Amino acid sequence: MTKTVIQFIVLFLALLVLQLVCNKIVLFNIAMPVVFIYLILRLPVNLHGGWVLTIAFFSGLIVDIFNNTPGMNALACTLMAAVRRPVFNLFVSRENDMNIPIPSVDSMGVSDYFKYMATLVTGYCALIFIIQAFSLHNFVLTLARIAGSSVLSVIIIFGLDSLVSTRREKRL
Repeated sequence: MTKTVIQFIVLFLALLVLQLVCNKIVLFNIAMPVVFIYLILRLPVNLHGGWVLTIAFFSGLIVDIFNNTPGMNALACTLMAAVRRPVFNLFVSRENDMNIPIPSVDSMGVSDYFKYMATLVTGYCALIFIIQAFSLHNFVLTLARIAGSSVLSVIIIFGLDSLVSTRREKRL
């Protein structure tokens, strides 16, 4: 138990540093990678909902503090954590639910994990950029930012998952 907690703390600190570096990367003034949400995606499925919401809120709040974005990431992370379990159940059948302790490519398979991750990342990016724009004045630009950031984040998170996942998480 404590080994898993320590691994998640180390993962969060590494993702926080990586996010601070990624905040300086903006492709074509549209796409900005969001990598710290990988922690929320990777939380164990059987973790109590209160803990998931708390971890998501504080991880978003810490990123808000470093980015000077007043509560935007905390709100988006909390909402992402709230819909994480229903989205997971949407793509994974009930009999496979007990075999998957931590969502990853190794435990869920490429197709299911991609759908799970892409849905949550796109929802997160949509919420962040809609809050940031706070109007429908540049709706096409907002849609381009949502799409670009979602695609870039999904690619990076897929790469992170291949680095972080272990062979223990193989599907039965």
